[in-house]
Amino acid sequence: MIETSETHVSPTPVFTTDQVQMRTNAAVPADHDTDGTEVIIRPRSGWIAIDWKEMLVHRELLAFLIWRDISIRYKQTILGSAWAILQPLLLMLIFTFVFRRFVGGNIRDIHVPYPVFVFAGLIPWTLFSQGYAQAALSLSNQQHLLTKVYFPRLFIPVAAASVFLVDLGYSLGIYAFVLLYYRVMPSWTIVFLPLLIVLTLIATLSLGVMLAALTVFYRDVRHIVPFLTQILMFLTPVIYPVSALPAKYHQLLALNPMFGIVVAYRAAIFGDDWHWSIIAISTTSAIASFLFAIFYFRRTERQFADFV
Repeated sequence: MIETSETHVSPTPVFTTDQVQMRTNAAVPADHDTDGTEVIIRPRSGWIAIDWKEMLVHRELLAFLIWRDISIRYKQTILGSAWAILQPLLLMLIFTFVFRRFVGGNIRDIHVPYPVFVFAGLIPWTLFSQGYAQAALSLSNQQHLLTKVYFPRLFIPVAAASVFLVDLGYSLGIYAFVLLYYRVMPSWTIVFLPLLIVLTLIATLSLGVMLAALTVFYRDVRHIVPFLTQILMFLTPVIYPVSALPAKYHQLLALNPMFGIVVAYRAAIFGDDWHWSIIAISTTSAIASFLFAIFYFRRTERQFADFV
């Protein structure tokens, strides 16, 4: 009598990104028993919403990517984290001895020493200019991650920009010594600075995330980043006060998120006029640009692996 056995093969389950919990084909240790389940990840069609729960589940990965980028940034450097201190200091000295000497006499409404005034604008500008530029190139610089394993792709530009929050911390520490040296007492409104830092990060990601997605499909976008930084530098009141510009252009220039953010930083530190209309327009522009950038990123990320 011949005994036969039947093998029952269960149908392969298919998981899509519509599910709350994503499952991936991750490497499993040799001593770990598997059930041979095949997982297929399919892109969703239409305008993809932001899966905040998925990002919350993978929050440890985001923290790891940020820590990795911080380590890489200061690894095998002569001065290490001192670069974060030297850059705003050198820019402050350059603007002080060059810009103030030639046109400083025509600038009104600067009630503090010019180095103190400029440094207050450089604090948010440095985070923005370096953060968005690094985020814009993050996907093209890390192509191997996009094709190896699934994870929220949005983490890559977010981590690249968030690294410069460390530099911001160094800048604030140095600025405290600058205020002490020039004997400038900050206003009590400086307590709003953390909120302004969050707004600066939103403005940074609004441009960085958008350019990151565009760079995947159009490689020449990376060449636009340095020129865009130079243009925005002069369209942002970093080295001059708002009063140096005609009032009829203020609301138009406030569409640049950093225009109102720099004004808000100085208002918070020195207790100056907040220029609420300018700040309101810049804040609205930053948040609207941030939301549009994320939705565009999520809509196009299904094609990243095919173009990198």
